[in-house]
Amino acid sequence: MIPMLVSSLLIASAMNLLAETRFWKTTDGTRSVSGEFVNRDTTTVTIRYGGGKEITSPLAKLHPDDLAWLNKSHPIPGVAGAMPTPAMPDKSAVFDQLVFGDTRDQVTAKLKASQFVESGLDATFLGRTGLNGVFRTRKQIGGLDASLFFDWTEGGTLKELTIQTATVPESDYQTQLQPSWKEFIVLLTTLYGKPVQQGSLPHSESLADGSFRPSHLWSLEAGGSVLLGTARDGDKFQLVVRFTQKKIQPVALP
Repeated sequence: MIPMLVSSLLIASAMNLLAETRFWKTTDGTRSVSGEFVNRDTTTVTIRYGGGKEITSPLAKLHPDDLAWLNKSHPIPGVAGAMPTPAMPDKSAVFDQLVFGDTRDQVTAKLKASQFVESGLDATFLGRTGLNGVFRTRKQIGGLDASLFFDWTEGGTLKELTIQTATVPESDYQTQLQPSWKEFIVLLTTLYGKPVQQGSLPHSESLADGSFRPSHLWSLEAGGSVLLGTARDGDKFQLVVRFTQKKIQPVALP
């Protein structure tokens, strides 16, 4: 009887050691709770709290640190409908395989080979139209299509890249932009780690026509910055992710 009891205790102890108990924080980091990871899918995570109670929470409600841990420890590649993570082949990569200083031909070749973006334009027309708006993410991000736009040096090399979602009217600002904004946070945190600055989704009223207001800032390991925020074009609004060679310092957000 005693050996069986000892064996049971050892098994229970081993299970406790294997259980992934950690503190899970809310999006703004103001609240946390201890719980064990149970399982996840593309949009939710199930956590077992004290007493054995399990709660399934949307990923959008988790802190970026928890999202990064989750995507690293429990990735779900190949799941139908999941947004693929751009391949980051080396430390100099900015987005997918793109590197600041790439020529137009290099950028075009890398985008054609990408598993993250695709072109809806026949290859023979690329030279005539340029690259802006031609390549888009293969899957929608938070329900919105997103396209790539480029800025070049006088010598014709890549100096800045932006990802822009489809525009929406102000009436759909919260219902359509916010889910996409949350998914971008997950994606960018997976790629670049914890943001050096994070805020709430900017209010539509704070955006003047033609302006861009960031909510999040990441630093690139090879130098440069990534900004996520919203922009206004006339009476329409969109999300913008800006990759720039500039080292942008955090500032106080309103």
